[in-house]
Amino acid sequence: MKIKEGFLLRKVADYSVVVAVDEATKHFNGIINLNETGAFLWKLLETDTTKEALYASLLAEYDVDEPTAKSAVDGFLEKLEKANLLENT
Repeated sequence: MKIKEGFLLRKVADYSVVVAVDEATKHFNGIINLNETGAFLWKLLETDTTKEALYASLLAEYDVDEPTAKSAVDGFLEKLEKANLLENT
């Protein structure tokens, strides 16, 4: 899975935001604000990856236990899926 084409993560002041560009603006207008963990996961999802790889990366980057990492990743992916921002590869 990965983020659909047409969405860019940018740093604006102290905030990480995602904006739609090009064709994606026809289906999504607005801005997504991400916290540090969300921005970290978004960057990983810019290339094809798996849930397991996201879990492992979160565990390696942050001081969290496995249930917390899985819950964070699953919740984030669920929000992205509801917003139709993921493509399955």
